[in-house]
Amino acid sequence: MKSFGRGIDRLTRALVLLGGVCVALMMLHVTAEIVLRATLNMPLPGTITIVANYYMIVAAFAPLALLEQRNEHISVDIFTAAMPAFMQRIIEIAVRALTAAVLSLLAARTWTEALSKADIGASVTQGSSSIPVWPAYFVLPVGAAAMALVAAIRMVEAATRTDLGLPDSHEALMAQERAE
Repeated sequence: MKSFGRGIDRLTRALVLLGGVCVALMMLHVTAEIVLRATLNMPLPGTITIVANYYMIVAAFAPLALLEQRNEHISVDIFTAAMPAFMQRIIEIAVRALTAAVLSLLAARTWTEALSKADIGASVTQGSSSIPVWPAYFVLPVGAAAMALVAAIRMVEAATRTDLGLPDSHEALMAQERAE
């Protein structure tokens, strides 16, 4: 079962890398747009559409699972901190189950939407260019599904008190990278 957790960890890392690459590409694309517009009066066609419909969506939604994996989502534990350990564990299991369920529904619904956009070949017209945007619709279901998987693994870990191979902290991730 640990190999499943490690596989999800690799998926999470790949999605984070993809998000980082999109941030770098966005920076280079916008910089090239500004330089070309200012120096040669030659703007790059479709920059706004590509930034808004590709780079930003991938940068925002692809790495969501890492936050769940590292337990870095916003949480307010002022009430649960004073509870006994068994109650904290029950609440953690319930919250992880709810998170996995909601994100699974989100992944399913956005997958359906992505398929419908792909079927019609959704595109945006900017200036004289028509830029296809349907591929970007698949980023949200992938990000949500990855986060749902991480939440489900964390729920099983909390319920069974077993380690399923998914590192949870930055230090654990760094140690695992050094070991590989």
